[in-house]
Amino acid sequence: MRRVLSVASEAVPLVKTGGLADVVGALPEALSGQGWDMRVMIPAYRGVIDRLGRTTVVWSDPDIYGASAELHLGKIGAMHVMALDAPHLYDRAGGPYSDIHGDFGDNAERFAALCWAAAAVARDGAGDWKPDILHAHDWQGALAPAYLRYSGSSLPSLVTIHNIAFQGRVGAEKMGALRLPREAFHRDGYEFWGDISTLKAGLTSADAITTVSPRYADELMRGEYGQGLEGVIAARAGVVIGILNGIDAGVWNPEKDTDCIPFSANSLAAKSKNRKTLQAEFQLEKKIDGPLVILVSRLTAQKGIDLLPAAVEELVARGGALAVLGSGDAWAEDLVLGLAARFPGRVGVRIGYDEALSHRMFAGGDAVLVPSRFEPCGLTQLYGLRYGCLPLVAAVGGLADTVIGATPATLAAQAATGFVFHPVDALALRQATRRLCELYADRKTWTAMMKRAMKSELGWESSAARYAALYERLLAQ
Repeated sequence: MRRVLSVASEAVPLVKTGGLADVVGALPEALSGQGWDMRVMIPAYRGVIDRLGRTTVVWSDPDIYGASAELHLGKIGAMHVMALDAPHLYDRAGGPYSDIHGDFGDNAERFAALCWAAAAVARDGAGDWKPDILHAHDWQGALAPAYLRYSGSSLPSLVTIHNIAFQGRVGAEKMGALRLPREAFHRDGYEFWGDISTLKAGLTSADAITTVSPRYADELMRGEYGQGLEGVIAARAGVVIGILNGIDAGVWNPEKDTDCIPFSANSLAAKSKNRKTLQAEFQLEKKIDGPLVILVSRLTAQKGIDLLPAAVEELVARGGALAVLGSGDAWAEDLVLGLAARFPGRVGVRIGYDEALSHRMFAGGDAVLVPSRFEPCGLTQLYGLRYGCLPLVAAVGGLADTVIGATPATLAAQAATGFVFHPVDALALRQATRRLCELYADRKTWTAMMKRAMKSELGWESSAARYAALYERLLAQ
């Protein structure tokens, strides 16, 4: 069996702040069916080793960015984990990247240490295990392929961009602290407008670059999406590949979901019962004739939260309602809370995040709103498809790749699985909301779309096969 080392800052079920963790946690099991043994290396944040239970130390370094470190090999579920135990870097209160005071000031060093260890294991092995491929994720893992290249190793590597908006940019004065060779500080190396970009270091060093959807791969070559790295992506276009994320079909399964009344595409009766439960949970009116739309999201400008007022006006005017779950920027939280105050009984808001509640929302909602200005892949719309909660999405990134918008042609072909709007502005979203409400009134067509959406291929099988094929191609090269 071929071996691959995956290096990332988070992985479900050990630590999660977003979709990156879901992908990193799902890939090992998906790839095992393709003949690949994947081990995941993450930092040993406080509590991680305890959750792994019994572990074995398979690698150590007496001086990794300030003090000694050990690599603990353990297992959680089907995933083999290599947790980098470096208390001076990771044993602290707060999340993976910040605490109540903001981002940790030494994040560059913290994740450089992770990458240094990953490159060492990729090059020399750990215990009796040595990978054939190194797979790094986002800026936190991107220095691993760079360290490999700078050391002269020929081991194949790739970097997956989950969100190019986060680039690991720090001042050039950290060059020595990050153990980066000065001779690579140039436009074709890791230099970025006079600073260091750890993501760029990986993009210019790895043998391949993947993104989490085909459309996002194309978008990143354009200035409006590339966040200043569009030239780097375009220059390496021949090795850039978009591979869609999947979802864990075991966790997100309406037929076996213990957080709701189970239902299926062939037995939708419980969907209406889940809807009533959701209405009560968000203190919405008992009688809602229009669609019950949900929004489960970070509340930020990227997610298009500022576009909501016009859409909500249209939705409520046509008899619908909105349930919101999320947290984020203060202005965005104030905006959704303001909508709830303006439309009592028609807009309900829960600030924060609750995984079980999100399951109940997809189970009870008629449609899920995802008006993102950019979205590398997105998982929310996939959950919506799985639960017959039809997505209304912006025509960007993975949203456009996964949702077939309702148009006269797609409806006639019995292919539509949701609603897609463009451009990403308030007018287009309002018009799409109007179309959604009109189609909701056509129960026969709506039900057919629900069933079609629920039968969409959303798991990891095809995506894992594409990753496996890419690994094989890199080895052959």
